[in-house]
Amino acid sequence: MENWIKVFEDGQQVRAEIVKGVLTEKGFDAVILNKKESVYQVFGTYEVHVKRGDVLAATNLIKNEISF
Repeated sequence: MENWIKVFEDGQQVRAEIVKGVLTEKGFDAVILNKKESVYQVFGTYEVHVKRGDVLAATNLIKNEISF
């Protein structure tokens, strides 16, 4: 995962899935990493990562086209 960079992080899985879906729809390769504590699912976050070369474009897309 060294060529993948985090562009979004949230405690709610649904928000991470929305961001991943929008990025994928726009042609980016995106993955979600579940950083939640596996026992209680209370602590931690979900992270959306894209390839290193797509970070700037993906970040701009998230900032300008996605609102919760």
